[in-house]
Amino acid sequence: MDDKGLEDAAILLMSLGEEEASEVFKHLEPKEVQCLGETIAKMKTINKDRIGNVLDRFSKESTEMGMLVPDTDEYIKAVLRKALGDEKANLLIDRIIQGSDVTGIESLKWMDPGSVAELLRNEHPQIVAAILVHLDPDQSSSVLKCFSDRHRNEVMVRIATLDGIQPSALKDLNEVLSRVLAGGTQLRKASLGGAKPAAEIINLMGSSHETSILDYIREADGDLAQKIMDNMFTFDDLIKLDDKGFQSLLKEVQTESLIIALKGGSPEIREKVFKNMSSRAAETLREDLESRGPVKLSEVEAEQKELLKIVRRLADEGQITLASGGDDEYV
Repeated sequence: MDDKGLEDAAILLMSLGEEEASEVFKHLEPKEVQCLGETIAKMKTINKDRIGNVLDRFSKESTEMGMLVPDTDEYIKAVLRKALGDEKANLLIDRIIQGSDVTGIESLKWMDPGSVAELLRNEHPQIVAAILVHLDPDQSSSVLKCFSDRHRNEVMVRIATLDGIQPSALKDLNEVLSRVLAGGTQLRKASLGGAKPAAEIINLMGSSHETSILDYIREADGDLAQKIMDNMFTFDDLIKLDDKGFQSLLKEVQTESLIIALKGGSPEIREKVFKNMSSRAAETLREDLESRGPVKLSEVEAEQKELLKIVRRLADEGQITLASGGDDEYV
């Protein structure tokens, strides 16, 4: 969701009042709660016309939506069992709805990275890896930054080589977190871990950690290191996007975020951006970049990471195609 979407959602929640808004928050993910909370805190005054427009649009869209069944989980269970029989259906149901059986691990999503790191610091790297693949890549990367180099590298190797998690292991993980996991005996292992999630986590950790981790993995398993690098996509790799994909990306990026991200970009990346804009917009962006003073490296890296998240989302949606890293060097 872009900044405007967040602001519209915040306006709607504030219009609902405390009781109703609290009920909405109960159905959101931790990151969504955080983003909306921060947006609400920043919005001190709001134009009345905008409030009216948000409420009108919500009213219109809500009247066009309806609930076909009261409980989608129970509905799909019943349909599959009638169609396939209990045995086959249960195997498929477990794969579809397994995410609900990691309640102990889910609780970590509400904790700050430092607290999660402290909780996991003395656990075996294999246990840490199995837990971190359940978290969002940006939270996992922040947790790993709190570890020592050796511990961090050992965990990353295990994330990259993880080939699913058995139901019994999920139960053990929740016991580590002092929570009880209620799960059926016929659950199939979750398809988690591997080179791709390892690459996503490393992508969000910054160049210094990235180099150290990849060097460590390369010494242990050169082929694995290459698989991870093939799944990585850095800010400089934006040059590999075709023009159509690049234009799709630019539509999703706020101008201010783009300016800050480009402060740390190569001349080639800047020219790629200018090429895929109208001449008027490109000239304005050039002037904004030239007039903008020094920007902290941490701010540049943060905006570049946000831009890469958009790239991955568009790739998942099929709007752009990412070229693999191949033999390119990642720094």
